Amino acid sequence: MTETPGYRPLYRQVYDIIVRRIAQGHWRPGEALPSEQALARDLGVSQGTMRKVLDSLTAEKLLERRQGKGTFIAENTQERALFRFFRMAHAGGERVIPERGGETVKLRASRAADQARLDLARGERVVEIQRVRLIEGRPAISETIIVPASLFPGLEGRLPLPNTLYSLYQTAYGINITQAHEELRADLATEDDHQRLDIAPGSPILHIDRLAFSLQDRKVEWRISRVAAGDLVYAVTLN
Repeated sequence: MTETPGYRPLYRQVYDIIVRRIAQGHWRPGEALPSEQALARDLGVSQGTMRKVLDSLTAEKLLERRQGKGTFIAENTQERALFRFFRMAHAGGERVIPERGGETVKLRASRAADQARLDLARGERVVEIQRVRLIEGRPAISETIIVPASLFPGLEGRLPLPNTLYSLYQTAYGINITQAHEELRADLATEDDHQRLDIAPGSPILHIDRLAFSLQDRKVEWRISRVAAGDLVYAVTLN
């Protein structure tokens, strides 16, 4: 059955329909969308309305325009995901690229903190990933990552995991990470940090608490990153 915009504001309805189709895998990452004219005809709206929707989705990095080729579903490639979601740099702004270190992955029952952060019901299971990431060959970041097992079946059996998980979420599970909320605070290294990052207890640590959201605004990942400060900074460009 053909979808129609319905009775809500026209632009918002068309936007929601396109987002829903992307989320449901109607088009795969990297696939070209039909033309503006075809999409507008399909939904019974003007080409101007459809262009406005596609412009908004392009600005939000869900779509990408390729000169002379059309509009495509954006791919969370390793490089794109790192650029968008990894903010560590050397003082002065030179971006650093994290590398894979050791990791462990296990399936377990969710705890109260997991349920609160990810809006899970009691009894739901989660996949917990513990890993160390290297900067220029040295342990620099200790990560604890929690995701709902129902959204990522079999994730615990996909070792080794890629350096950037968001591309795996998209290609293997159809889950697009479109935004992340982060809270940063200064902390002191614990004994666990000492064991994982080879730094002395009491050394300065940057603690980053990230909650990642899917295309449909669902909370899909809770990540705690403990960064050995050293000469690293958290770099953000404000426009």
